[in-house]
Amino acid sequence: MNINNPKIWSLTDGSQGMISQTKGLANELSINIEEIKTEIIFPWNRLQPGILPIFSWIFKNKLPKNKIPDLVISCGRKSVYLSVYLKKKYPNIINIHIQNPKISSKYFSFVIAPNHDALFGKNIINSIGAIHHFKKSNKLKNHYEINTNNLITCIIGGENNHYNFSEENTFDLCEKIKKIKRYNNDKEILVITSRRTNQEIKHILKKELKSISTLWFGEGKNPYKFALYNSNYFIITSDSTSMISEASISGKPIYVYQLPMKRKSKRFIRFHDEFKKMNITRDLNTLDKLENWTYTKLEESKRIAGIIKKRIIERNNVS
Repeated sequence: MNINNPKIWSLTDGSQGMISQTKGLANELSINIEEIKTEIIFPWNRLQPGILPIFSWIFKNKLPKNKIPDLVISCGRKSVYLSVYLKKKYPNIINIHIQNPKISSKYFSFVIAPNHDALFGKNIINSIGAIHHFKKSNKLKNHYEINTNNLITCIIGGENNHYNFSEENTFDLCEKIKKIKRYNNDKEILVITSRRTNQEIKHILKKELKSISTLWFGEGKNPYKFALYNSNYFIITSDSTSMISEASISGKPIYVYQLPMKRKSKRFIRFHDEFKKMNITRDLNTLDKLENWTYTKLEESKRIAGIIKKRIIERNNVS
């Protein structure tokens, strides 16, 4: 295997969040990457890995023939099946799974798990937050009608299994954003919603913030990447560890709007506590006045790729 440019198969279910994670690590290890969307048949597509045995015929997608990868990087429940199958078929490949696979780590060469998952072991490499494909960069060219002087970007998520996101929460968030604008009239405000932001929340955001901000609700070119590299401040809802992790590539202040929890989640609590202790985030809910602070930009994909390279070299030297 060419350690500097190995053949990599990137396995996901096709969702952008998972692609960002596998792409982030793969890009740090090679330019020889093939993305594969994992598709499996019922009931394997509904069940947690480990319940049923794995056979070649459970996969709908056609795998590249006569191309054995050096590395397989997977993310997500469905891709656990394919990663384990490929490792069984080609024992010499290195298979890396991102996030908790919910089965024993012995089925993988390496597991990349964030600290807040509290998953530890000999072949487990822990990351600070979620890894992703964004890199440290200079400011991007402005192809949007957005003034980047003193830009505050508000990234809005949505309700999930752990957090409520009600109309009341939305009005409260809007009031806090309007207060910031009143006391910082020189600041430009950009509001970006995610796929999980429902129509009721968007309606309130438009009604309350249209006169003081630029709004992006999913139509036209997504300014998300532009915002990561050009914003001076971030306001991000607490429901997404990935959005907060991605914004931390900026080194700019991140205010987190803490949504009410449906039930106590130790995983989310650990994540938010870790980022506060590292001085990456502060709570918007207790904001008195806008503050400026700095921290070391997180480049977890690069750091973890370096660890993996080192371990592969050590393993090859031993063998």
